[in-house]
Amino acid sequence: MSQQIKKAFLDTEDGQILYRIGGEGEPILLLHMIPRSSDEFQELMSILVEKNLVIAMDLMGLGDSDKPPRVYSVADYANTAIALLDKLGIQKASIFGSLTGGYIAGEVAAAYPNRVDKLILCNLFGFDAEEKDKILYRYSQGFTIKADGSHLMEQWLSRVNYIGNGELNHRCVLEDLKCFGSPVYPGIAIANYCLAAPERFRLIQCPTLILSGGNALEPLEKAGLAKAENQYWLKDVIPHSQRVELEGGTLWMVNQMPTEIVKSVIDFLQK
Repeated sequence: MSQQIKKAFLDTEDGQILYRIGGEGEPILLLHMIPRSSDEFQELMSILVEKNLVIAMDLMGLGDSDKPPRVYSVADYANTAIALLDKLGIQKASIFGSLTGGYIAGEVAAAYPNRVDKLILCNLFGFDAEEKDKILYRYSQGFTIKADGSHLMEQWLSRVNYIGNGELNHRCVLEDLKCFGSPVYPGIAIANYCLAAPERFRLIQCPTLILSGGNALEPLEKAGLAKAENQYWLKDVIPHSQRVELEGGTLWMVNQMPTEIVKSVIDFLQK
């Protein structure tokens, strides 16, 4: 199945963006969370390509895309998504955004309403001013390379309680290491955008699915980066949205529960 999915690069004035593409049919663009890459959608793509044209891009500064020459805004990232659709000759697509990618997907829907068919926001958490400052500091500093190599074990252990010691953790650590030694640009963009997001998302008119995992907030709560009481904003600002919560779903459920997620997505897209 993976042979149906190709890799290519989009050339922009700010550098190259890697994207994966496969399948035929109605297009759906997948936008990943940080510090992942389009690899987050490996399992999802292998199923969705059966009936859809599926595209997943590495956000600039992560994965195998170039680092941007300046601090990007969420609007900048939304523009790169539109640039990729333009490159592929796609006038209108559905968009699936995972956390960070959800903010960008929402901005695309708000800024380019005629380009978005349907919107799926996965594990898109809200943040208050205190959390915004923590996120901005954390991702402005980036990840530090340590002379004794202890940063490698730290990254391995950082999510082991949620995804274990297997292949998925290995994939995540590889993606972590690609953004070491520099700011994590999409994280800075989200920090600078999150407080304005409710007002921007009120502009979203397309059919919207809010998809969440029952256990997805836990690691962010433990890190002091999100609070349960801040997680009702999407329902308020997109009142026409539908909601699906997957029992037991974690922040990494896109990899861990692809069959369940695809079922929710396909049911929504076919309505």
